[in-house]
Amino acid sequence: MHAMVLKGLKRPLQWTELPDRRPGANQIRVKVAACGVCRTDLHVVDGELAHPQLPIIPGHEIVGYVDEIGPDVTDLQIGERVGIPWLAHTCGTCPYCVALRENLCDRPLFTGYTLDGGFATAAIVDARFALPLGEAGSDESLAPLLCAGLIGWRSLTIAGSGKHLGLFGFGAAAHILAQVAKWQGRSVYAFTRPGDLTTQAFARSLGAVWAGGSDQSPPEPLDAAIIFAPNGDLVPVALRAVRKGGRVVCAGIHMSAIPGFSYDLLWEERQLLSVANLTRQDGLEFLRLVPGMGVVTRTTCYPLQQANQALADLRAGRFEGAAVLMP
Repeated sequence: MHAMVLKGLKRPLQWTELPDRRPGANQIRVKVAACGVCRTDLHVVDGELAHPQLPIIPGHEIVGYVDEIGPDVTDLQIGERVGIPWLAHTCGTCPYCVALRENLCDRPLFTGYTLDGGFATAAIVDARFALPLGEAGSDESLAPLLCAGLIGWRSLTIAGSGKHLGLFGFGAAAHILAQVAKWQGRSVYAFTRPGDLTTQAFARSLGAVWAGGSDQSPPEPLDAAIIFAPNGDLVPVALRAVRKGGRVVCAGIHMSAIPGFSYDLLWEERQLLSVANLTRQDGLEFLRLVPGMGVVTRTTCYPLQQANQALADLRAGRFEGAAVLMP
């Protein structure tokens, strides 16, 4: 197998030939067909997430085909297409797992962070955390759903049922979630970098009723806002934009420091919440509904060997939607 391997933080990934790997108990080997490039991969490479398991193969938006099955795997077949998300393993015994909140497991493992991921031609994964994808949709179009889509879905659920929804940072997750929210009958208000007219036009093309810079106020108070951009300065901005009793959800795994703000922004029962990881049930529910939602992912594809360029383009905001590596 071949992979793009991170051998040191803040260093380029290295194209590496590795011995073929065999699945163990409860594992499968997946031939990778596509792997999305997520902002979390940037946080890993840039050293913004503590203690990655180095050397590590990044990538946690994997679409692939089962090509070998280990002992004790009974519900997957050779050739079946599966999706491999960020959450790769949970202990099953801690209070959170027992309470069906496995996203908060005390002893989790994560794809592309503490276990090798999908910037490779093959991956060994826990079969219990492989999500069946069926036959509809192309490999590259499905890849962004495995994190950008799933975290967006969980964030939307936590945000509540309000009709007026603000999305701060209009990248891979928001471009999917805007379509989901429109399908649900909500009105989407997109906030981009100030002056980014191209992304604002992109947001409107996906159904946003309003799009502007994060330095602008929406035309009416929002019921909820979801922050995808890893910028803590947006927290008071979003609180200011939501109505009394509204919610602000921080959807990223990493965010810069949140500045101090006046208590009156939080007062009147506004809520500030965060999203951590996802559950397998989130994945099964979302992927079951996706075909009926009409979601169309915008992807820019790169050969696997160009993973460093894809990461650089993501960091610089050089494309709309999501980047996908194709082995």
